[in-house]
Amino acid sequence: MFQRFLCGGRLIFGPDVASLFLSTFLIAGPTIAFCVRVLLVIKQRIKENKDAIPWYSVLTVGIVLTVLDMLFLFLTSSRDPGIISRNTTPPECDETVEINTPSIEWVNGRTPHMKLPRTKDVVVNGHTVKMKYCDTCLLYRPPRASHCSICNNCVQRFDHHCPWVGQCIGIRNYRFFYMFVSTSTILCIYVFVVLWVNILRQKGSKWKAMLRDVLSAVLIVYCFIAFWFVGGLTVFHFYLISTNQTTYENFRYRYARKENPYNRGMIKNLKEVFFSKVPPSMIDFSAYVLEEQIMVMEATDPTFIGSIASSMEKNDIEMGDQFVLDNGASLPEIFQNREFEGIEDNMKQRKENERYDSSPFLFLAEQELKDPEIISPIKVGRNAEGNNMKQQAENERSDFSPVLFSAEQELKDSVIISPIKVGGNAEEKHDEATSDPTIASVQT
Repeated sequence: MFQRFLCGGRLIFGPDVASLFLSTFLIAGPTIAFCVRVLLVIKQRIKENKDAIPWYSVLTVGIVLTVLDMLFLFLTSSRDPGIISRNTTPPECDETVEINTPSIEWVNGRTPHMKLPRTKDVVVNGHTVKMKYCDTCLLYRPPRASHCSICNNCVQRFDHHCPWVGQCIGIRNYRFFYMFVSTSTILCIYVFVVLWVNILRQKGSKWKAMLRDVLSAVLIVYCFIAFWFVGGLTVFHFYLISTNQTTYENFRYRYARKENPYNRGMIKNLKEVFFSKVPPSMIDFSAYVLEEQIMVMEATDPTFIGSIASSMEKNDIEMGDQFVLDNGASLPEIFQNREFEGIEDNMKQRKENERYDSSPFLFLAEQELKDPEIISPIKVGRNAEGNNMKQQAENERSDFSPVLFSAEQELKDSVIISPIKVGGNAEEKHDEATSDPTIASVQT
């Protein structure tokens, strides 16, 4: 969870809350300039003894619209969008056995002793709706809920993550978001019309009047450009409200080929968004967190996601192109593992294969070091070469000194009788014969 909490958890901002200051400047700056221009008109009309009361009404309406616009912006950005409390452990085994679903994908990452179905079927208004299992929050997401990759939370009735307010848009702040967008559109139209009418009432050419009143000209161009942005959003979200869709569902063409189970007609859909009771927050952000829960969350290893996430599951993460975090990482660590862990393993395996393809003897040498019992061609070649060198050295020595060769052979095998030994025995017998007269006379 990357939210920012203020006032004891009563104010909840998104991780990119800094964009809220930019949006405030883009609204407050032009409106302050508009109020200054209206005050100058009032001052000029008073100096010319003309009626300035209508311009006081113009100034009051401009201030009221600006305050409402800023208020709706603050309510959208600082309100819990409908964050779903995540689990510290996966669902129990007895809860998963009774699940009846045609899904063939199973989750067994953190709990290899049991299997969890990837989806779970529920019936909504007579239509079967699938609830997907969230690997991060360890729960089955309720219908229309989705996991935001920027806030790292599952949000009820997830619409989108708005970078201009720095917060997810969900079930608890969607009406304030629409009021913010529509009020911004009305404010743009109001400023544009008032300043344009003021220029038309001036004498002379319209271009010369705009050159004399540069501030009005700049505000007219600014409001004209901003109108196409906020006005387009206002019309688009009015269509979504009338058909009871979310931006996420509309961009994925969820109901292009099947009936929308949540569409109850235009009037009821409008009542559901603007006049229904806002559901309470599922999390008490002002409560104390037990130390045991913190230890469980820190001990949980989320790196298993990359091994079990399918391509459809990876595409189920919203706003995946906005990666910037404070620590410089492209995505939170859990999503880095989810997206790139398999790619890194494949790259390492590919590099090893290239090394072995370029030099097959290198592979055999590495295998020989790992397991000395493996007989590789290199080892066989080395042994054969050593035997040949030994045999050649012995041949050279035997050719150079036959007597020395015979002595070595005699030492190796005491049975072998060498010429040296035969000659030595003959000499000994001759000496004995000469020393013994009896043997000498017999020999004579």
